[in-house]
Amino acid sequence: MYKYKINDYLYQLNVVEYTAARKIIPEELSISLNTFHNYRNIEIDSDSDIPYAILRKMEILFNTKRGGLENSVIVGTDLKTLIHKRRKKRQA
Repeated sequence: MYKYKINDYLYQLNVVEYTAARKIIPEELSISLNTFHNYRNIEIDSDSDIPYAILRKMEILFNTKRGGLENSVIVGTDLKTLIHKRRKKRQA
């Protein structure tokens, strides 16, 4: 599974649109076609990521909301909770 839904959006296009998109998207993002293909094929468990500004521009190109290209949800603990947990640990 891929980390981003780029291919899902591209595969919804017809052949003419898909061919045009493969040329237009790298030009609009100021990246090479090879880099664009690499971004499309980042595996979900990979440490690689698309730089935020480029990912955001792709979300705009695909007319999706922020986070609309992500295939997974990143979860974590907020900073204040971590601070309070460490304080409690030190006090114990």
